Amino acid sequence: MLIFRFARLLFTIFLIIALAFTSGLFSILLYAKISDRQLLIFSDDKVSVSVVSTPQVTKTQHTDRSEPMNLSKSAAMLDAPIIKQNPELYNGCELTSLTMLLQYYGISKSKMDLIPEMKKDTTPIQFDEHGNITYWGNPNLGFVGDITGKQKGYSIYHTALLDLLKSYIPTGVDLTGTSFDKLERQISDGIPVVVWTTIGYTEPKQWVVWDSPLGPIRATFSVHSVLLVGFDKQYVYVNDPLTGVKGQKVDKLQFIKSWETMGKQALSYRKN
Repeated sequence: MLIFRFARLLFTIFLIIALAFTSGLFSILLYAKISDRQLLIFSDDKVSVSVVSTPQVTKTQHTDRSEPMNLSKSAAMLDAPIIKQNPELYNGCELTSLTMLLQYYGISKSKMDLIPEMKKDTTPIQFDEHGNITYWGNPNLGFVGDITGKQKGYSIYHTALLDLLKSYIPTGVDLTGTSFDKLERQISDGIPVVVWTTIGYTEPKQWVVWDSPLGPIRATFSVHSVLLVGFDKQYVYVNDPLTGVKGQKVDKLQFIKSWETMGKQALSYRKN
């Protein structure tokens, strides 16, 4: 009889402990539900319960549509037309790259169609007694020199080419000075980018300086322009109007350095 009573007492004690534990766990679960918090339970021969806050989205938070918050993909590739600048436009890599961008957009214009519409700085070239250029045009105003190569020519920069882009694509945008990540986001969004780089995609060793209607110009005759059409972690891919190669593979770090050397110039457009 004594053993029976002791067993009943022991059973009662275990029952009370079980009910207490269940009640405590239920309280924690209820608290987590009411306070909208996550319940994390880890088991390793032990049971421990902890409550952690769930991140909440601030309703007043907003983003600028012109600077999307989504990160670019790790790789992307676009199928844009390739157009060669030669033989007609020996110095016309910028205009030819713009033509590729326009044709990708769906505008049936050739590089030769665009020549009369391109801004030009017709300031005559002047030399000193050693043959060095002392005074010439400013590529920020228009194409400097002869685009065909029959006479000496140089380049046209983003500021002067933007109006021609926007005359055909009203959402044309100047991305000069932005990070390269922004250019990659353009590619990820399905839009190529006209970029200024150098022939061979290397940092130029030779620079010249001449005076112009807007002041001194520091220039390199290895300036080049291509259409950026793809990227991955190690390479970028360009349509090069000089080589005529579509999707030409270039080391990314090398390309970025050459792009930065030329002032991080870039033109593209936004989707409607």
